[in-house]
Amino acid sequence: MQSACFTGHRNLMGDIRNLEERLYNVLEKAITNAGIIEFYAGAALGWDTLSSQVVLKLREVYPYIRLHLILPCSPYEQTAKWSEEQRVEYMRILSAADYVEKTSEHYYNGCMKVRNARLIELADCCFCFWNRKCQYSGTAQTVRMAQKKNIMIINLFKYIV
Repeated sequence: MQSACFTGHRNLMGDIRNLEERLYNVLEKAITNAGIIEFYAGAALGWDTLSSQVVLKLREVYPYIRLHLILPCSPYEQTAKWSEEQRVEYMRILSAADYVEKTSEHYYNGCMKVRNARLIELADCCFCFWNRKCQYSGTAQTVRMAQKKNIMIINLFKYIV
């Protein structure tokens, strides 16, 4: 097992600092114990952003790990409705990523699902932040893709809320 992806809700709840610390510890164990070195994120707000930030922090300690961003469309279109602060952080993460791939040049209905399928295609395991009550969310859909591929799924939602 060498690769992992992230999927999760855009609205994070609970103690975000605690969630960030928990994710850091879980990913550090994945790096040191399971040999995961490739991390794939979808560059959305919420869980994707937090996961990317944590991977970048871990890369300071483990410089051989890599962050890959899989975008659903162009950065301009993906961030069109975001705040200036959110766009600045997005661009910081984008410029720090080791690799960036777009599944489509333009936004269209369904581009997020294609992005999510690509994340699962590239991953040996999936770190998610999924409230199981949200069965019809993009996160739930991506978790089902991971289940169908029969890869390990680690849900950090249960530890926070």
